[in-house]
Order: sequence, then structure tokens, then C-alpha cells
Amino acid sequence: MRRSGEALPSPHTAGGHPPARSDRSDWATLRRLFPYLWQYKWRVAAALAFMVGAKVANVGVPVLLKNLVDTMTPKPDMAQALLIVPIGLLLAYGLLRFSTSLFGELRELIFAKATEGTARQIALEVFRHLHSLSLRFHLERQTGGMTRDIERGTRGVHSLISMSLYSIVPTIIELVLVLTILGVKFDSLFVWITAAALVLYITFTVTVTEWRTQFRKTMNELDSVAQSRAVDSLLNYETVKYFNNEDFEAGRYDASLDRYRKAAIKSQRTLSMLNTGQQALIAISLVLMLWRATSGVVDGRMTLGDLVMVNAFMIQLYIPLNFLGVIYREIKQSLTDLDKMFVLMEKEREVRDAPGSQPLAGADATVRFEDVSFAYEPARPILKHVSFEIPAGKTVAVVGPSGSGKSTLARLLYRFYDVQQGRITIGGEDIRAVTQSSVRRAIGIVPQDTVLFNDTVEYNIAYGRPGATREEVEAAARAARIHDFIVATPKGYETTVGERGLKLSGGEKQRVAIARTLLKNPPIVIFDEATSALDSANERAIQSELKSAAQDKTTLVIAHRLSTVVDAHEILVLESGVIVERGTHAELLAKQGRYAQMWALQKSEAAPLM
Repeated sequence: MRRSGEALPSPHTAGGHPPARSDRSDWATLRRLFPYLWQYKWRVAAALAFMVGAKVANVGVPVLLKNLVDTMTPKPDMAQALLIVPIGLLLAYGLLRFSTSLFGELRELIFAKATEGTARQIALEVFRHLHSLSLRFHLERQTGGMTRDIERGTRGVHSLISMSLYSIVPTIIELVLVLTILGVKFDSLFVWITAAALVLYITFTVTVTEWRTQFRKTMNELDSVAQSRAVDSLLNYETVKYFNNEDFEAGRYDASLDRYRKAAIKSQRTLSMLNTGQQALIAISLVLMLWRATSGVVDGRMTLGDLVMVNAFMIQLYIPLNFLGVIYREIKQSLTDLDKMFVLMEKEREVRDAPGSQPLAGADATVRFEDVSFAYEPARPILKHVSFEIPAGKTVAVVGPSGSGKSTLARLLYRFYDVQQGRITIGGEDIRAVTQSSVRRAIGIVPQDTVLFNDTVEYNIAYGRPGATREEVEAAARAARIHDFIVATPKGYETTVGERGLKLSGGEKQRVAIARTLLKNPPIVIFDEATSALDSANERAIQSELKSAAQDKTTLVIAHRLSTVVDAHEILVLESGVIVERGTHAELLAKQGRYAQMWALQKSEAAPLM
């Protein structure tokens, strides 16, 4: 480890916005970590035992050197001593050096499982918790900063454990052993010089480091802003190209980097001041210790061996003491990073299972919206007293202008949000009273914007039912009429679809989404504007696949194009969150109301294309 080095910047925001501050103290963060480590208590005890053994062997080296030097001092029987004593001392010296390394390696080996296991468990809990948070959280967060939080927090577990168990505790043990030997063998001034230097060093380091924290936090936040902007720009690569804004994006990123650079320079100035002060304190203490030891040799109170031992002790203490500032900064940084990840873990779930909730019974797939009202924000209601039923095996379509609340129906049925008034039932059971996983297991969706994983076609289709066989995947692809296209590609089902599925056309992505839903084979299906992004030819081609996917299933069709819903058992016209008309296609046309106006308008718009 480089003495003047510093921990890499850690973002303290989930993507460019001020972070959610935690009032938790460092000790509280450690207590939060302790239960994870307690699972490995016997490994911790064994590691501490090996660590003590390593430090006892390390402190024994200067004592042995003292005996070796004193033994080599000229005596009448010098020849005999040279033949016997030095060989034994030299062998003992080698054994102590080897023991120091051996105990150190055994300590790391025995504790590796605890460190890695703790980091793995915390990272997995964060990952699971993030998936359990509401859609609102994921619409507001930015990926770049949040993933950096998780990465830094996981690394913080390793750093915190290694720094405390491998650096702080061993240093304390070695200091106690050295001070004990100096106090017992020599006068107390050696102890007072060492202790005073240690107290001054720690006080100076802690005070200046606490003061520097403000500069570190600013630098970390600016680093996260730059990271989030870079990720956001790269994710929207095509949009950048469409508007020829490469220079604009580079300028925004460079502005973020420049702010980070200025903050980093300010942080480095304070770091240099801290390092200089630490070195001055260490240098003064070393000079005082050597002055005292040299005076003792001149006065005859100490031997040359004593001088060598004191000097060796100072060298051995100098290294960990010299690193103490870096260690403290690393621990503070690790605690901050770990706390940031704990803040993510403790973020309240907006939608959670009720205590004692059971899975959905699943015998009846009838869906009912009963007097449902909902608003994302209190001042802007989206749905107002909406009631309708989708009988098992039937199809109900919802049409209306953009912003009328159509897609909100699907989000509420999936329980991405909970209704504020009324209730939604499946088979007569309120979906808030059963487990979320069972509700989502019963529903399949073909969304308007199909987003695929950057993996193979087979993986994306099989995502509908992980563990499905290749034959089942191919059967779903055939039913969605995409099998022939897949096998015609050079790599077939092993073809990679690219980031967000961008290597496939809109129609191909929709067919993959249909195949994925067919493979899942749920009793309830949602088509959320599933063809709105397609041209007329592709829309007509996919209609038959959609009808196949809806066969004998409870189906909710959310559509803008009325031509896609003419066969629905019931059509609901939704405007400003209110159902203004309902009935079959023929009944609604006969009413000459809002639906008939929309139908006439869309027919006239399509006429020139026919």
C-alpha cells in the first residue's frame, strides 16, 4: 500500500442527485455489519489467535537481535561462543521470521471465507431488495450512480474487515507488546515518548481527516454525477446520433470532469498537509527515542544490543504507524460506502406483502377492478372510480387518448403500485391480501416497448420460464412465428440480441416478447399497446400471434389503434381516468358516441394508405 495513496472516490448519490443522507454513526454502521460476521465467529477467533501469534513472533525478532549483538560483544571465551551461540540465534531468527509470515498467511486463509461470505450475503440482499422496491423508485433512480454505490459498498466490506483485522488490531497488539518490553527493561521515558507520539499522531490524523471529509464528499458526489452522465449518454447512443449531439454530450461530460478535477486537487492539497504533519510527528519521536537510547549506551546503562533492539522496535512500529493515517481514511471511506449500501437496503418498500399473506389460489382467473381510484401524485389523479370485470377466458379492451390512464391499469394489476381507493381482485381475492410473486406468476405481458437482455435469443425467450427445455423454447417460438427467422440466422438460437435488443427489428422484438409470454403460459395476459410501435403490415402479421396468445386466457388489451380490439368481448373507453363508454365494437358504433368518433377519425387517417 502506498502511504500517500487514497481510497478511490466513492459516489454518494444514486446518480447525480444529492444522496439520501444517513444519520447513522460509524459505530452504528459497524453494529449493522456485526450480525453478518457473527455467523463466522469461530473463524474470527481463529484468525485473531493466528494474528497474535504473528505479532508475538514479530516482536521477538528485535529481542533476538539484541541477544545476538550482546553475544557478539568481545569476551575471553569468544571462540567457543562463535561456534555455538550464534548458530542457534540465527536459526531462531529465521524461525521467528518464518513464523510471522506463516501465522499471517494462516490468518488470511482462515478468514477469507468470512470476508467473502459476508460481502456476498450483503450484496445479494441489496440486489434482492432493489428488485423488491416499487416501480416509482426505479423510474426515479439512475443506473450509473446506484450500481457504483453497490460496487463500492461491497468493496467496502472487504476493506473494512481487512483494515480492521489485518491492520488496526495487529498494530494495537504490537504497540502494547513493545511498550511493555520498553517499560519493563528500560526507564519509563521510552514509554512516555512512544505513547505521547502515538496520541499526538492519532489526534492530528483524526482531526484533519474529519475536516477533510467535506472535500472528499464533494469529490465523490461530482464523480458520481460524471459517471451517471456518461452511462446515460451511452445508453441513449442512438438519440445522440440522431441529433448530432456528440460534442454537446462530450461538453457536458467534460464539465462534470472539470468540476471533479478541481475538487480532487483541493482534496489532494489537504492530503499533502496531513501527510506532512504525520511525517513530522514520526520523525520527532524517532529522534527522541534514538537520542535516549544513544545516551544510555554512552552512560553505560544500556548495551549495544539494547540500542539495536530499540532501533528495530522503532522501525517495526514506524511502518504500521506511518500507515495509520491511510488506514483511518480507508476505514472512514469504507464505513461511508457501506452505510450508503445499507441505506439502499433499508429503503422502504412502497408495495409489500401483507403479514401472513398466502399465494393466489389460482382456480379462477376472473379479474375485477372495483371502484378503483389512483394517483401517482396527490394533486394529479389518474384513475377515478374505475370498475369493470374481465371474466375468465374473455378479452376486455381499454382504449382512449394518451394520458387517459390505460397503462396504469396494467401497472396496478401487476401490483407495481397499490390502489388508493377500491380494490382489484383475481378470482375474488384482493391482490393486496396475497403474495406479490403469486400475482405476477399468474400474469403475462407483451409490453409496448419490449426490452430484451443483452444475451441470446434463446435466453430471452426462456426468460418467460427459466429452466424450460430447448424444445419448449422452440415450440413457443413457432407459436409466435419467429422460429423460421431465428434458424435462418448464422447462430440460430445462440444469436445475441444486443443491448436492450437493439439488433432486432420492432416486429422481431415483439414476436420474442410473445414467445416469452406463451412459454410462461399464465392464465391472465396483458397486451399493453403491443403493436403501437409497428407499421401496418407488421401489425396485421402479429395480430394472429396475439390472438393465439390470448386463446382461452383472461386478457386485458390496452390499445390506441381501434382496429386491434374489434373482436374483444367488451371495449372500455377511458378518458381522463373515467370510463365514459363500454360495450362491444358494434354496440359502441351504434351509440354514435366517443368510440364512434375515434373509429371514424382513425378510418379517415388510414384511408390514404389503403
